Amino acid sequence: MRNAFRTTAAILLFVAASALAGGSHVKLVPNLQPAQTITYLIRYQSDKNIKTEGTVVAPMAPNAAQMDAHGLLQIEVLDVQPAGNALTLHARAKFLTLDSGVWLKKPREKEPHWNVQGIDPEGQAIEFTISPDGSIEKVQGLDSLLPDQQQAWQEWAARFALAWTFPSVGVKLGEKWKSEQMEQASAPIAGLNWERESTYVRDEPCHATQLSVTGEAAPSTAPSETCAVVLTTATLKQKSSPKDATPEDFKLHDLRTMGTAKGTNEIITYISLRTGLVIRATESASQFMDVVVAMADGSHRVHYNVNATSHSELLLVTDSLLAHP
Repeated sequence: MRNAFRTTAAILLFVAASALAGGSHVKLVPNLQPAQTITYLIRYQSDKNIKTEGTVVAPMAPNAAQMDAHGLLQIEVLDVQPAGNALTLHARAKFLTLDSGVWLKKPREKEPHWNVQGIDPEGQAIEFTISPDGSIEKVQGLDSLLPDQQQAWQEWAARFALAWTFPSVGVKLGEKWKSEQMEQASAPIAGLNWERESTYVRDEPCHATQLSVTGEAAPSTAPSETCAVVLTTATLKQKSSPKDATPEDFKLHDLRTMGTAKGTNEIITYISLRTGLVIRATESASQFMDVVVAMADGSHRVHYNVNATSHSELLLVTDSLLAHP
């Protein structure tokens, strides 16, 4: 089943609707306890197109691909340690279900008819730590998962850990703040950083999600709570020289790269004021890269032009629904 992702146009009016910043600061990092479990429904679609000039296939080069995945991810809290105004979280994540389709696109190849199948994730778990600054560290078990599972988990981790990057004193309605984070995914261009600007645009009633026995998502019938709505725009900046943009891992393979990369993301996050948990989040992303990969002596040059778009959605699922077959 493929899912369409839509951003409500009204959200674009939230910033204008927030008149004056006021009220007290609130901290939006989740209130978690050891042995607690939470479950999220993740939906992710991406499309990466690549134009290539050159006859040599360079190692570590990007691949054109489409991905369509959705599944349930359960997180078990292993340990929580206060760290000033933030916290350190050690947890384990495991897919309860994952339906996905991955297509590695080749030149002149027609798009296949998607045949989405469930992947049995039995026994596959990811242990990780979210540090006080929001960095995802000490990740174990991710490499044993399939690419779509890895991407789905990474989407969850990025959305869930967003509040860790907020000001340590908390935020208040109407406030704007900026943050910066290094691009953590491997890329042929070194020195890529995301510059983010976030705005606490309003408070709004919100619900967790419940699933029917057929897998359809709907708002929970439990009483609504109040969420802080945070709008984040992120811009990918390149700090390396376009004439020599070689990452260290490419140098280890006697490769050199030159080129540019840029991108923009828009993220809308609903965070419970009661629990600090992300109730739902959506992201729309667009990235572009123009890069030449060559051997260290300048031979075997290959020029790649990459355009990629993606859409993701994250929904907190009520525990009571896990009893359904």
